[in-house]
Amino acid sequence: MTKQANTNKIIKTFDDFYNIIDIHQYKNISFHHHLRNGDYVLNMVLNHYLEKKVNNINLYPSAIFPSYSSILHLLENNQIDNITTNYCNGPVAEFISNNGLSGKLTMQTHGGRARSIIEGRSKIDIAYIAVPTCDPSGNAVGYLGNNRCGALGYPIADSLHASKVVLITDNIVDYVDSPEIKSENVDYIITIDSIGDKQGIISGTTQVTKNPIGVKIAKNTAKLMDELELIKPGFSFQSGAGGISLKVTDYVKETMKRQNIKASFFSGGITKYHVDMLEEGLVEKLYDVQCFDLEAVDSISRNTNHIPISASQYANPNDPLMVIKDLDIVILGATEIDYDFNVNVTTDSHGTIIGGSGGHSDTASEAKVTIIVSPLIKGRIPTVKKRVTTITTLGKNIDCFVTERGIAINPNRKDLLKKLLNSKLKIVPIEELAHIAHKYTNIPKEAKKRDKIIGEVEDRTLEIIDYLYLK
Repeated sequence: MTKQANTNKIIKTFDDFYNIIDIHQYKNISFHHHLRNGDYVLNMVLNHYLEKKVNNINLYPSAIFPSYSSILHLLENNQIDNITTNYCNGPVAEFISNNGLSGKLTMQTHGGRARSIIEGRSKIDIAYIAVPTCDPSGNAVGYLGNNRCGALGYPIADSLHASKVVLITDNIVDYVDSPEIKSENVDYIITIDSIGDKQGIISGTTQVTKNPIGVKIAKNTAKLMDELELIKPGFSFQSGAGGISLKVTDYVKETMKRQNIKASFFSGGITKYHVDMLEEGLVEKLYDVQCFDLEAVDSISRNTNHIPISASQYANPNDPLMVIKDLDIVILGATEIDYDFNVNVTTDSHGTIIGGSGGHSDTASEAKVTIIVSPLIKGRIPTVKKRVTTITTLGKNIDCFVTERGIAINPNRKDLLKKLLNSKLKIVPIEELAHIAHKYTNIPKEAKKRDKIIGEVEDRTLEIIDYLYLK
């Protein structure tokens, strides 16, 4: 969709904008989360919907973080009907878990969200896109400016397919080269004092773990990859930003340096640890849909092989350029895993919403080997269950589960089991890992059956793979 050129795009205030358009006619609205807890824009915009008493709102934020207080106020006023997102955490998640919505909550994947927008299933009236830098025509990037956030991977689909696209910025420059958001897709630009605080991008989890249990899990994972001969010239790799995943990345780095191996690409959310490996010549390219720390943000502007990509190019199964179709290994976490290797990162064991798939299910579906890393017991609760509380990622896409007390391999991966016949690692059925955990925790009571559905978990295939229930 190409919009007609608009030579008068810049608007000074939101009030001026809402004099141009009738806010009550635009109720399907989207936001992105690249500024994470440092974002000022979402609250700023939604406060206008709150004050003007706009009802029957359908929200399409790529993720919801604890600082997004205006969503909570709109929920309390019953002004929101439906929410479609990839991740939900904090007060909004708790409110929905306890109260539900007048409509429903739909949890998508990163690739599934992009696909849904591109294919017209998610129809967005206005995409409100916070951009750290743009020019007067509306060309924008995320990795320049005082409040730079890195790659703008998530709102690119929104910019191409929303009925109206509104950039919100605190930094207009004369010209932007190689924009992520292109001027021909932009209707309006609203200037504000500050779009956010880039320090809010940083999560407390984006540090290599020093916890002995986490270190042991990471070491077991590195040994497993070595025995499976996964670290070889030209391999591709993705690890999350959690402490154990980053420690695995550290061990992978050691192996690569020791064996003089160079990887083809790393993908996903990028951290300083991935940047260091790029700058040391250990990997050819970083494909970045989201930066997890400021070192990654700054790397894009200085490293030509640190490449920002859209969520569609990252993980949309219908995108011919999808990066993760060539992914060899992905390291992921789990809140729960069950005997069928289904993984939950959406709710806790009581059914409270605590997160969501993001790229979890996307990468597990595509990677040649998907490895889940987690302590066997968390907060006195076994990670392994007969059936997870909520399915985020289907077990058919999970290959290995690594804990500090043993490793389980999905029985369907007979090729991996064959390679591990003479392994020095403790390879056991997943049920045995559950029994080991129960020696310390006893067998937990089955959670009380719930019956009121408040939402659904949608796979990137558009299939509903599980439901969310009122607590």
